[in-house]
Amino acid sequence: MDGASQETQKAVKWYPPAYDVRVERVPVPVIEHPDDVIVKIQLSGLCGSDLHVYRGHEGVEKEHIGGHEFVGTVVSMGSSFRPDAVGRPELYSTLKVGDKVVSPFTVSCGECHYCRVGFTCRCTRSILFGTPTLPGGQAQFIRVPWAGGTLFKVDSIAVPSADGSIPHLTNSSLLLMADILPTGAFAALQALQHVKNAPMLTAVPYPFNGYMPNILSAGKPLPLPLEDRILTFAVIGLGPVGVCAAVSLVDMLEDIVQSTRIPYRVVTVDPNESRRDKMQKIATNLSLSQLGTIRVADIPEATQVVGEWTAGIGCNAVLEIVGNNSALSLSYDLVQPFGLISSVGVLQEPPLPFNGRQMFDKNVSFDFGRCPVRSMLPIAAKILLNRQNVFGDVGGECSLIDRVVSLDEAVKSYELFDKGMCGKILFDPWI
Repeated sequence: MDGASQETQKAVKWYPPAYDVRVERVPVPVIEHPDDVIVKIQLSGLCGSDLHVYRGHEGVEKEHIGGHEFVGTVVSMGSSFRPDAVGRPELYSTLKVGDKVVSPFTVSCGECHYCRVGFTCRCTRSILFGTPTLPGGQAQFIRVPWAGGTLFKVDSIAVPSADGSIPHLTNSSLLLMADILPTGAFAALQALQHVKNAPMLTAVPYPFNGYMPNILSAGKPLPLPLEDRILTFAVIGLGPVGVCAAVSLVDMLEDIVQSTRIPYRVVTVDPNESRRDKMQKIATNLSLSQLGTIRVADIPEATQVVGEWTAGIGCNAVLEIVGNNSALSLSYDLVQPFGLISSVGVLQEPPLPFNGRQMFDKNVSFDFGRCPVRSMLPIAAKILLNRQNVFGDVGGECSLIDRVVSLDEAVKSYELFDKGMCGKILFDPWI
């Protein structure tokens, strides 16, 4: 596939200004740089972030192939990929034609400061798939720049289980690793790793539970009683990413319960009844320990539930998955003083719904931004394997993925997804 391609492929293209997607024939991509890889796409996804462009909210002014989630097989590699490649990310020496791979939604070189420290979404060479700069995955083939630092080989996910068997992961399940499952897990991990939740996890009061400068002896603080360690969380937004965040949070909390016996409570919130119904079905199949509680609620009920659970104090942390001011305002209302808002929703409105004085008066920490998917993949892979009852099927009562359709159904699929009339949709470009 090197050189100018005369072949064409089927692809979904978005046209400005808004609400205009078309299925067209476009050139098959070719190797343009020694670090490039061409992937034959087996499945691609329709993501909530695609709707921002679809609705004209991103200020994009040029047509392009959409989509930033895909899983597929390597069909061509640039000259940088060779067995004797040294001093570079591992895939430059180990990747082969025919390998199945999943890609994060952004390119990451694997070699700059940000990649080395794990902040891969801020790679100095980062490019987002599904933009005019880099054609996306809603097609039959895709070019992946800096592929040795970007791609993730599927065989590194399907590790043998305790009995020696290798779990089978469907392409539809693997596709979730491109964005929404790592992003949901990132929202949860940001909250659980935050210094403001350290007192509950360690039973040591702040500020004695982390780094401490040399100080005069102040005596050893008493361990926190159990009543002060109970963890309360809210997840706002129950679209596909919100479901991933809720399931990831519960999976991590169950790990914490095993070693600490700390009770936890999670309320998941959405005004959309069909999304709440889906989350309720999923919640009943999460196999919680006796120390875990999960509730599904609309907005008024969520406020009531959190008030009852915490005697009006609020949540230790709120995971905000929507990316609009209503969700941010609700997050602020539900979080306790000295709490955390972990936001991964793609914000569109420039002004935030609260000011510095409000944040100051409540000692609220606000962590928001893009998920470093490439770094999160090992953590997301564990959750994927643990929760196959949610992520492993298509179209089931408890399945996150609603359906798999052909690219020819893209126009209708965008319309349904935009109106909240369906769940997660995947495209099979070969049917």
